[in-house]
Amino acid sequence: MRIIKTSMLRAFWESHGQAKASLGLWVQQTKAAEWQSFADVRKTFPSADRVTTASSRSVVVFNIAHNRYRLIAAVHCNTRIVYTLLVLTHKEYDASTWKEQL
Repeated sequence: MRIIKTSMLRAFWESHGQAKASLGLWVQQTKAAEWQSFADVRKTFPSADRVTTASSRSVVVFNIAHNRYRLIAAVHCNTRIVYTLLVLTHKEYDASTWKEQL
């Protein structure tokens, strides 16, 4: 898969050092993946969840660093592209205001 906006991930782990190793592993595994469906995503990341935003778009939420952080991405299996949208602390994610942004 091709990941769009890895620079956003780097910026996040620079301010949240505990996320660096887990985000780096997520990037490595995602680039190596050949996902054809959400079921394939779950084979790589069993805790991944599909969530619908306020705009009715479907995104995938990944647990990062033992659930300390959440990575929200748009996964397009048909084009083999993953767009990283947000990385949030667990507290920010729980506030659910991010759903209105996307």
